[in-house]
Parts: sequence; structure tokens; C-alpha cells
Amino acid sequence: MADAQPDRRYSRAGRLTETEPLPLPECCALVLQGGGALGSYQAGVYESLDDWDVPINWVAGISIGAINAALIAGNPPEHRLERLRRFWDIVSSSLPDFPLWHGERLRELVDEWSAAWVAMAGVPGFFRPRMMPPLLAMPGTSEALSLYDTGPLRQTLTSLVDFDLLNEGPVRYSAGAVNVRTGNFVYFDSSERRITVDHVMASGALPPGLPPVEIDGEHYWDGGLVSNTPLQHILDHQYAPTLVFQVDLFPAEGATPTTWFEAAAREKDIRYSSRTRMTTDMLMQRRKLQTALATLLDRLPPDMQDAEDVKMLCDAAREMPVSVVHLIHRSRRWQSNSKDYEFSRRSMLEHWAAGSAAVRKTMHKSGVIAHNLVDGKTAAFDLTKD
Repeated sequence: MADAQPDRRYSRAGRLTETEPLPLPECCALVLQGGGALGSYQAGVYESLDDWDVPINWVAGISIGAINAALIAGNPPEHRLERLRRFWDIVSSSLPDFPLWHGERLRELVDEWSAAWVAMAGVPGFFRPRMMPPLLAMPGTSEALSLYDTGPLRQTLTSLVDFDLLNEGPVRYSAGAVNVRTGNFVYFDSSERRITVDHVMASGALPPGLPPVEIDGEHYWDGGLVSNTPLQHILDHQYAPTLVFQVDLFPAEGATPTTWFEAAAREKDIRYSSRTRMTTDMLMQRRKLQTALATLLDRLPPDMQDAEDVKMLCDAAREMPVSVVHLIHRSRRWQSNSKDYEFSRRSMLEHWAAGSAAVRKTMHKSGVIAHNLVDGKTAAFDLTKD
């Protein structure tokens, strides 16, 4: 294991810290959910992880997470933040910053106006409305299958991502998508195939707004239709003790809604966070069973140790530890069901700052994670709760 920030009390940006160094394992992974406009929170997370000198060598994403992941894996370390900022500046450039009066209700109205503008005019560098309604287009064409054209996203990714580096560089890249014909969930992984701009776009092709992407004769939609978090892919292909920073854009916990808008937003949070919680719960349960099995096998008499079925059980009981650090975007009271397509500059900067703050808050309590890494145990952490 390598230490992050050994013997230092200051982060690279000069912030005083009260944290002990993290004994980093061989694999540090960044797991990025889908969530549209909320994705700038992930950029803020990466900014602070970079500030704290945490090396990411595997990044996995779905939808907007796959786009942010490509901007990270497809650029050298010294250019990653600049490319992330460039992308988020582009997609938040079309909406004016209205004067912001105090009051949650007024902020909710401003954000709803911004989301309505996106629905009508699209997002620069991302998608634009089609001139012809889908019902009037020829069946089977992209025009007949979606409301928006994602040509701008293809141009943006081509200009901001070095796909040669993404495929051959030090950071492994994984993006989740759904096969439209079979309904099966698939991962496009740079360790298994060459990743192109089509694979990134396929992961974010959310119907019926955005068209499916054809790859090798098959069509793919947004991976969030099946699972909005790629944590399972990391666990299924784990090759070493792993520290996972999982960035959740939709919180599982939240206040009981009091209005229709709040109810719609809460429903979306629960729907998109459910698989995240289930995967983490299954991980913890599986590791508990592995520990119990290992204890039982140790009690077997020596003459049984060489039996083939015992050897098979020993392999199943062998634990490869993983620590999952949750960094959760917790919605503001005024954010409604449209928060994932409200691309205003003000909201983008707020999400970015919140992601950066979540990492700082976690690192100030990193002793908890450090002790777990040293002990070689599997655990999940959420150190950003008030």
C-alpha cells in the first residue's frame, strides 16, 4: 500500500487538515452514477481527490458518469480538470443568471424556468431539438426514436477526449449501457475492447429524449434504465484490495415530501438510488458469509483440507477487501423532479462546490477509512452526514 500525503498536515491547495494519511491499496476506483445536470458534482469530487493526491486508476460510469469518466481517463492528469471545466462551462452556457432573491420558492421557480428552457432549446455541446417531430419521421431512423439530436455531444467528446490515451493509458475505463434488442445490461471496458466515442454516447442515450447508439450492429440505450451505478462491475472484476469512491447523485434518504413537485423529486431519488443501496447491501452480506465460511473451514480436521470440495469452498471464502466511500449529492429543498436536466450556470457551480466539499469533509475523518484499510476489512462509509 502507498500512503497519500505522508507526514503532511496540509492538502496540496494549502488547506489545514486534521487527517491521517490514507494507506492506499493497489486499486483506487471512482464510480460515477448517471444524473444529467447533477454530474458537475462528480467533477467537484474529482477536483478534491486530485487536490488530496488520491490516484485514480479505474473509473467507471453510467450516463453523465460515463462522460465525466471519459474526460478523466481520456486526458493526462495535468489536463483533466481543465477539460472537465471546459465541458461543464459549455453545457451550462446558454442560460442567463437571473438575480437570485432569497426564498426557496423563488429559487424553485427560477430553476423550473431553466429546466423548461433546456426542454425547448436543448443544451449547448450536448443535444439540440429536432426540427421534425418523431411521429412524422421515417420509422427506424434516429429522428423517429428521439426528441433530440446528440450530434453536438459527439463533437464535444471528440474535441475534449483523447481516445488513444483512454484505451492505452494508465486509467481503466468502464461504461454501462443496455442492449435495446435483448434488454441485457453490458459494460464497455477498455481492458476488453477499444472504446470509441460511440461507447460513451451509448451509455448516456436516455430514451425517449436521446436516440440509441448503434455499435457492431446492435443498438444501445442509457445504462441507468437497468442500474444507475457501476459498482457491481468493479466488484465482479476486482483484482486487488480496492478503495472505491462512489459518487451518488440521487440520495436514498430524504425528507417526506409536502408538495407534488417534492413528491416527484423524491420518487426519482428512490428509483435511481435503489440499485446502489441493494448492491452495497449484497456486498456486505456476501463478505459476512465469506468470513463465517472461512472460520468454519479453519475448524476442519487436517485430513479434510485436501478434499476438492473443501478447496473450492476455501477459494469462495477468500476475501479480497473493498472499502466503499459514498459521496452523496443531497438535494436542496427547492430542487424538483427537473434537477437532472436543469443546466443553469448557477446550479452547475453549486453542484461542483458541493462535490468538492464532500471530499474535504470525508478526508477530515479519513482515520476511520485508514484503519479499515490497514485491517484489510470490507466496509462501506458515508462520512458526509451531518
